[in-house]
Amino acid sequence: MPAAVDAVRGELVAFRDERGRQLLDLPDAPRPDPGTPAPVRFLPAFDNAILGYHDRSRIVDDAHRGLSVAGARVVLVDGRVSATWDAAAGTPTGSETVTVTVTPLRRLSRSEHAAVTEEGRSLAAFLSDGDSDRVRIGPSAA
Repeated sequence: MPAAVDAVRGELVAFRDERGRQLLDLPDAPRPDPGTPAPVRFLPAFDNAILGYHDRSRIVDDAHRGLSVAGARVVLVDGRVSATWDAAAGTPTGSETVTVTVTPLRRLSRSEHAAVTEEGRSLAAFLSDGDSDRVRIGPSAA
């Protein structure tokens, strides 16, 4: 890989992270304003977005670091692990229903709660082939 990067280094822009390491990117790649909040994302167990970080404190608080290696499914709110989630299927009305259950790891603001609910509904619909949009957000575990 170093040889491939060296071959195109002149076409890339260089940045430094907070630890002084060099980061390379394409010159026209979109780079949002650092103040722009990241959208809510539901991640599966063992997702590389968490496991791929050398410094996981960038995405998960130390108190919850064990979730990433324990196989928990997590919810990112503004790019940080803020809840866990699970999905359960049932057939109470004869059709396949899915309920996505979210357990916050901290108190969610009203706007965060609404964004988690909206993304959870999309996930429930995906998991049920459009038959469900059920989301239950439990009390904060904190």
